[in-house]
Amino acid sequence: MSEDHTHVQEFFTARAAGWDRRFPDDGPAYAAAVTALGLRPGGRVLDAGCGTGRALPPLRAAVGPSGVVLGADLTPAMLEAAARAGRDRDGVLLLADVAALPLRGASLDAVFAAGLIAHLPDPTENLRELARVVRPGGTLALFHPVGRAALAARQGRTITPGDLRAEPNLRVLLTRSGWRMTSYTDEDTRFLALAVRAD
Repeated sequence: MSEDHTHVQEFFTARAAGWDRRFPDDGPAYAAAVTALGLRPGGRVLDAGCGTGRALPPLRAAVGPSGVVLGADLTPAMLEAAARAGRDRDGVLLLADVAALPLRGASLDAVFAAGLIAHLPDPTENLRELARVVRPGGTLALFHPVGRAALAARQGRTITPGDLRAEPNLRVLLTRSGWRMTSYTDEDTRFLALAVRAD
């Protein structure tokens, strides 16, 4: 887990230009995860920690032209890569910290977050901030295009019992943060936890 924003920004700044080339086949996994979020035409959704904006096209397709799609990221280089890829046509790009979003409370229907949780300095408080901007009954998708074991193998590490993404740990974390987990999938080909904003 990241200790501070500087480390996160340095990590992603160094990788922004080639990020999409490193993971060229993730598009269908993103699209399937967005479908699972259950968005409706006219909906309002945030891609929290949007990176190069790979989720923005399927999010736009889900909410249609009357919906609102926002992509927030802490790293300017990632947002620049998203704009170069033309994904700023699918959503408004915001240079913003998910720990303090420049959004009104209960103003969104959903939050999509790909690979975000490992980079949160204070997961409970940061997920609580995501809950603040989502209406009661709104949804959250915590996603990664590969499962925990596959990701650990890719990074040359092993999964520990304290892994925040382990189902029992994540369920408690979400509950403490104002969410109720509704489904959990951890397979080689994807990680997807869905939650509903508590009333």
